[in-house]
Amino acid sequence: DEATDPSIPEENWECIQRFCDQVNADTDGPSLALRLLAHKIQSPQELEALRALTVLETCVNNCGERFHNEIAKFRFLNELIKVLSPKYYGIWSSEKVKSRVTEVIFSWTVWFPQEVKIRDAYQMLKKQGVVKEDPKVPEDKILPPPSPRSQNSIFDTDEEKSKLLARLLRSRRSEDLQAANRLIQSTVRQEQEKSAKASRRANAISEVSENVKRMDKLLENYKRQELSTSDQETLQTLFQRCEKLRPLLFRLASETADDDEALAEILQANDQLTQALGRHRRVVAGH
Repeated sequence: DEATDPSIPEENWECIQRFCDQVNADTDGPSLALRLLAHKIQSPQELEALRALTVLETCVNNCGERFHNEIAKFRFLNELIKVLSPKYYGIWSSEKVKSRVTEVIFSWTVWFPQEVKIRDAYQMLKKQGVVKEDPKVPEDKILPPPSPRSQNSIFDTDEEKSKLLARLLRSRRSEDLQAANRLIQSTVRQEQEKSAKASRRANAISEVSENVKRMDKLLENYKRQELSTSDQETLQTLFQRCEKLRPLLFRLASETADDDEALAEILQANDQLTQALGRHRRVVAGH
């Protein structure tokens, strides 16, 4: 509500950033966030809907692969389509909101070409005549970073790139503004990749920890011969999943070679996994 509040004069970027942080922190964050955002984007208050779209685009830039997977589902795309379709809310949605929704969906077809459902949804809108032509965003239109409070931004850590962007933005020459726009877009893509890697790493380490705990508990009951047939099957499934997690950890380690702290976390998880697999083999073989 705070992030989309139409009663305040400007976007509350601090609140929007907190919203993104919560999406990243919560296991079900992306799906829950999109249900809330869909409701706000369909608001009869134009400013509330536009602010919700700003929050949506900020989440796309800050919340990584899990969020991207959710926006590419028909369940959410249909909610955006309702804002445009005259069969639903398109009758009373303002032209400004409909134009922005069209731009958002079109931009996703460019940014996420591998997502067939996004492309299909956009092509359907064109086929039905809801979208007459592709939105044209001027090349010299500056696309600012989504939040001035983003942490660990590439612009914060790369002083040379930051200075170059500042110089290009001060210029009034069209080609410099176009170069600034390209620099921002490439930087956002880098940050998305960085966020996606961090998300994959966190999910894998969390799964290792959870699986090892469950497997150790079942092994204790196995040693005491107190394991039901169902639990024995669960134990075997956990063992097989843990074996499959090892090559995943190796891939993540190769991706993270330039980050000592993250690499240490992966190696620690790998040690935990190796020891657990060893315990399983000893207990089952001994029994």
